[in-house]
Amino acid sequence: MSKLMSSIDQRTKLVGENRLELLMFKLGSRHTFALNVFKIREVITVPFMNTMPGSHHNLSGVTNYRGVSIPVIDLRAAIKITNSENTYEAVNVIITEYNRSVQGFLIGQVMRIVNTSWSDIQPPPSTAGKNNFLTAITQVDIDGKNELVEIIDVEKVLSEIIEYDTTISKGILDEEIASHLKGKKLLVVDDSATALWQIRETLSQLGLEIIELKDGLKALNLLKSWADDGKVVTDEILMMFTDAEMPEMDGYRLTAEVRQDPRMSDLFIALNTSLSGSFNDAMVKKVGCNRFISKFQPDLLVDVVQQRMREILDADS
Repeated sequence: MSKLMSSIDQRTKLVGENRLELLMFKLGSRHTFALNVFKIREVITVPFMNTMPGSHHNLSGVTNYRGVSIPVIDLRAAIKITNSENTYEAVNVIITEYNRSVQGFLIGQVMRIVNTSWSDIQPPPSTAGKNNFLTAITQVDIDGKNELVEIIDVEKVLSEIIEYDTTISKGILDEEIASHLKGKKLLVVDDSATALWQIRETLSQLGLEIIELKDGLKALNLLKSWADDGKVVTDEILMMFTDAEMPEMDGYRLTAEVRQDPRMSDLFIALNTSLSGSFNDAMVKKVGCNRFISKFQPDLLVDVVQQRMREILDADS
């Protein structure tokens, strides 16, 4: 337990500092790719895998990982790298945890971990098109050369294998509360188009209007512009959902900045992220989010919105 707490403490030092760690690796092309270390459990050599007849074409097989069967996804195929290099061989598997599930990704050479700032992370260029599998790009010094590193949108990769259901379960919706939600506005901040779609499809069923932004800095600037114009932020929006990982400014820093501004410090903020576990619990507590939910859980999204609406109605009564 002491080792776990020490590790949590070390990771949470990045919170509020707008920093992250990236694991860089190759996929048999000239490009260098990366994933956030927070989402990685470990990297192992390619294990024995059982093939699953009739499974998705990007699923290489299923393996036993620490006593549990997990799927292993061919990441190169999943992000549609088509150029062929005879020297490429998947030699490693990144074990990750996303949205409360564990899965492996086949990759090639592991390079190194780099500590960088979210302010140095940029959205993919518009020339990449809407069908790319990147959430962001950055420049990293590799062996004295400034090299482009592409950060993969794992949520999009998984969405092509797992069909997400945006149906709200019976009994979740409080009709009395829901009647007060129609026309209310929410601010949703997430760099993943897949995640934005999931939230929009779920909460629009309640008659809510969704304001979508793709990075924390844009969200902070919008909130500040309202306050600068003399508007009450909590009159403009019911609450804000924010992802943790985003270009320019992450969700932790965004929350901390909002809490430090007395003009908006009482804004209800829910962290909605694919990150999970003790690290994230500690981070949420440190920066002052009102709620934390792991993606993707439609019923919990509705529960959070209804909780906020109840608080407002109780305060007004």
